[in-house]
Amino acid sequence: MIGVDLIGEIRRAYFEQHRPIKEIVRTLSVSRATVRKVIRSQETEFKYERGVQPTPKLGKWVAVLSEILEKEAKLPRRERRSTQRLFEELRGRGYDGAHDSVHRFVKAWRDERARVPAQAFVPMSFAPGEAYQFDWSHETITLQGLPLTIKAAHMKLSHSRMPFVRAYFRETQELVFDAHDKAFVFYGGVCRRGIYDNMKTAVEAIFIGKARQYNRRFLQMCSHHLIEPVACTPASGWEKGQVENQVGNLRDQLFRPKPRVKSLAELNAWLEDQCIAYAQRIKHPEFKDRTIWDVFQEERPSLMELRGPFDGFVEKAVRATTTCLISADHNRYSVDARAAGRMVLVRSHAKRIVVLFDDEVVADHPRQFRRDQIIYDPWHYLPVLVKKPGALRNGAPFKDWDLPPALAQVRAKLTQHADGDRQFVKVLGAVLDHGLAAVEAACAEALEAGIASGDVILAVLARQRQPAAPPSITTPDALRLKIEPLADCGRYDSIRKVA
Repeated sequence: MIGVDLIGEIRRAYFEQHRPIKEIVRTLSVSRATVRKVIRSQETEFKYERGVQPTPKLGKWVAVLSEILEKEAKLPRRERRSTQRLFEELRGRGYDGAHDSVHRFVKAWRDERARVPAQAFVPMSFAPGEAYQFDWSHETITLQGLPLTIKAAHMKLSHSRMPFVRAYFRETQELVFDAHDKAFVFYGGVCRRGIYDNMKTAVEAIFIGKARQYNRRFLQMCSHHLIEPVACTPASGWEKGQVENQVGNLRDQLFRPKPRVKSLAELNAWLEDQCIAYAQRIKHPEFKDRTIWDVFQEERPSLMELRGPFDGFVEKAVRATTTCLISADHNRYSVDARAAGRMVLVRSHAKRIVVLFDDEVVADHPRQFRRDQIIYDPWHYLPVLVKKPGALRNGAPFKDWDLPPALAQVRAKLTQHADGDRQFVKVLGAVLDHGLAAVEAACAEALEAGIASGDVILAVLARQRQPAAPPSITTPDALRLKIEPLADCGRYDSIRKVA
């Protein structure tokens, strides 16, 4: 195979210098056939392409290797095996050929697939207020100085392309509901259709075509906001391609480099501001003379009116332990003592855990997202403490108890007495009958008098409960006696004499 430089010399010698073929062969040391080929073909480069690559060793393994490549072609690029790993796979099955043959075949197979598009798509168009698309992504942030992977809820209006992103510790169903509520408040309205993938928090079963069995609570959320849910075909992310693209685009815009924040509330406030800033500087892909923000402002009147937040909780029946604890989301929370050992309903909200017993709230805690935590409310154990005052000293719920100021001072003073714990438990027990505000006021009054005693505080409470003296009645002048009777015990003597 001759190079392009030698071809150029042959062409110049023949066409420009008009030298005969015999002289060109002698001076350039090439064959007569080569010179004739260059002159007659008028080509400036010759390439050798083998028609059929012989594969004496790989031949019978081509079908096996093609089957493996077909399966891996459906995987993301980062999950496909290298040619070395494929070679090792064939060696394990009995292939005794070289790695080069496998590498050459795999490269040719993948190059051929790359030249032909695997699928074709139809561009989509949506009317103002018609639909939004929803999806989740996993991002990395620095929270209080430590790296943390969080779940980001993405929503995008299909007409204006207005984005919304909110961060959570989980992607559970109650947080799906909260993300929708926050997004609709951010947009100032609701679209008529929602486009989702087949996430388990929304879809329970997939049938033929577009038929789905949606989760009951998810349908309640859609009914509340008057949304028609639409689920994509499995493994067909292009059906909600706008939000899929948003995940990649906003990851570069918002999460690279990693945001450094002290709390998720701080991060979410920043994300909302960044979504607005992004929409104000990026041109709309269809209406190129306007930004995404401009088109969003035009779309807003087409959105449905907000109907308030959906009470998005996930309910589960559990049995409270005899230590007044229930399990929820890998943590344990205390409940009122009257629910100990009973079946209760645990409602997991986005930010709170609420527990009901006989339709009455027996616990309401801020939700914790760290695992294996125990969250106590000491007041839940007050009925038990009244019966077992000795538990005050070492009871886990009562350690670092944040009491009201007057009660805390009384407890500190009573620790100096031998029976201080018992006296203080008497004072705490009065909260069940009189209420915390009344007991706190009685403690403050006792402290002002310089007396910190359980009996004194209970006496103050008893006095406070006594009814006030009725006001004296003023007798009108019309009802006054003109001759008021005199108290004369001598009259009784006169009666005795008559008898």
